[in-house]
Amino acid sequence: MQIPRLHPDTIEEVKQRADIVDVISEYVVLRKRGKDFVGLCPFHDEKSPSFTVSQTKQMYYCFGCQAGGNAIKFLMDLGKRSFAEVTLDLARRYQVPVQTLEPEQRQELQRQISLREQLYEVLASTAHFYQHALRQSQGQKALQYLKSDRLLQEETIQQFGLGYAPAGWETLYRYLVDSKHYPVQLVEKAGLIKPRKEGGGYYDVFRDRLMIPIRDVQGRVIGFGGRTLSDEQPKYLNSPETELFSKGKTLFALDLAKAGISQLDRAVVVEGYFDAIALHAAGINNVVASLGTALSLDQVRLVLRYTDSKQLVLNFDADAAGTNAAERAIGEIAELAYMGEVQLKILNIPDGKDADEYLHSHTPEDYRQLLTNAPLWLNWQIDRIIKGRDLKQPTDFQQATQQIVKLLKNIVNNDTRNYYISYCAEILSLGDSRLIPLRVENLLTQIAPANSYSQPVPIKRKWESGGSSQTSVAKSQSTVVASDRGLLERAEGLLLRIYLHCPEQRQVILDTLEERDLQFSLSHHRFLWLQIVEVPGGMEVDLVSTLQDKYLEFTDEMRLISHLFHLNEKSQKEILRTPQVVQAAIACMERVLREKRYRHFLELWQETDPEAEPEQWQSYYQAFYNEKLRLQELDRQRQFSITDLL
Repeated sequence: MQIPRLHPDTIEEVKQRADIVDVISEYVVLRKRGKDFVGLCPFHDEKSPSFTVSQTKQMYYCFGCQAGGNAIKFLMDLGKRSFAEVTLDLARRYQVPVQTLEPEQRQELQRQISLREQLYEVLASTAHFYQHALRQSQGQKALQYLKSDRLLQEETIQQFGLGYAPAGWETLYRYLVDSKHYPVQLVEKAGLIKPRKEGGGYYDVFRDRLMIPIRDVQGRVIGFGGRTLSDEQPKYLNSPETELFSKGKTLFALDLAKAGISQLDRAVVVEGYFDAIALHAAGINNVVASLGTALSLDQVRLVLRYTDSKQLVLNFDADAAGTNAAERAIGEIAELAYMGEVQLKILNIPDGKDADEYLHSHTPEDYRQLLTNAPLWLNWQIDRIIKGRDLKQPTDFQQATQQIVKLLKNIVNNDTRNYYISYCAEILSLGDSRLIPLRVENLLTQIAPANSYSQPVPIKRKWESGGSSQTSVAKSQSTVVASDRGLLERAEGLLLRIYLHCPEQRQVILDTLEERDLQFSLSHHRFLWLQIVEVPGGMEVDLVSTLQDKYLEFTDEMRLISHLFHLNEKSQKEILRTPQVVQAAIACMERVLREKRYRHFLELWQETDPEAEPEQWQSYYQAFYNEKLRLQELDRQRQFSITDLL
């Protein structure tokens, strides 16, 4: 249906409740950096994170593609959805009462919103039904399994809400539909019953199974996992995909583990429900289970929201099946690991045991020690490559080297790649330290040919255009000379950024610009300056927040200057040196002006005949000489490279 216009009060409350880090971290792996968060931009391809999220300002900004805005705009741009659709979804998520400007449409809108609440209710009733059935005579086999086979205490059984689905085909159906009077369509939408293919009617999805409620992060039941108590296949059966439950976007026990993950700054992922349950029962409460699927990016982003260091440990068996399970579980997150976006570790428990079995014969402290000693994923991969190979044999050595090179090529971060080149070279040298340099050279050659391995040399200059002070990085002037516009772009932009973010420097900047009679030359910078000077009380107000509203009014103009409203790690450090930076930036602005004057008077002097017009010739000479002296003075004011700061 068409969404009616939402009341401004609803929109404002959604903005207040929807935390931008909470929203964006569902789609981007965010890492804490200072006061802000950084990650790989979802709006363009990049290998190094340039996407910044400010929780204090409730804004995001990408320094690579200049995408920016608040939580609502992020979801609009990411999903190509309307403002009303996104706002309504956020209202549902954060339980904001929805008001519309068309009262006649409120009833239908409320019906849509309430469907999820009705599903939560019927699933909660079902969980209570299963828990009750576990205590009845028909559930004794399941209860005995939990206590005798799994060695679970009553406290743990209640903590996880474990239950039993009776063996009858319509037991749950009769309870929910006939006794509780839930609409049959609602129970079907909850994934609890299915229509019969022949003869009409419905039958229960779960029958004669030990039932494990699956909860969302807020602790609400959204689905179930059922373990058979007989030889019936499959051994484990999960709820089908519903409005509330998506297997690839859910992690079992995250509602109970999120506090422990935040406290320990580490998340542990196991494969089975009972591995997670056993670990929580042993006091290891930073553990979730992957519901038996390959870990998806959605699941990884979900769990990484609770750890600043982004440390993730995958715990699987040490046998061949466990190794294959680890590879399958890694799934889509391998790319994140190569980029260094997640500190991925692999724990293979000795003797092919799972976590539940291990705890039957070991202490929780033993398991914690295994977690501490778990190798990084790349080390685990390298160990697997060389395992079972005799590197003294040419064939084994060649095969191992080829696989190692293939692995190293995928590492994006240069520092990480260099570390592992040395690490692998040491392994391949077989204890002979004299061979390590040779092995390093061989690996480098195979990872990337010499022509493509070398990175472009950055051009560093002292903001000068002539004379011996220019750097000699490039041979031809066409490859190194920056235009006046490029100089102004950097200098003016830097000065405006300081003015926006450093109120204590505003008066100094104003006074200096007036004293030197300087103006912003580039049109988009001049536009921003005009907006700034029009803000009442501009010396003290938060200009960044105040001027954000100009985005909607002047879209094109703001697009060119939006990056100035945000600080990355380098620019945050840069503004700590504001007195020197202000001096250098203003000196750069003046230098462009002086350089033009210098060239102008020099040209006039060269074109003047000293014999025909001696006084004019002398005047032009004095003028360009004075400009040259001033340029030298400006150069002394700029003793560090602002290009490096930018």
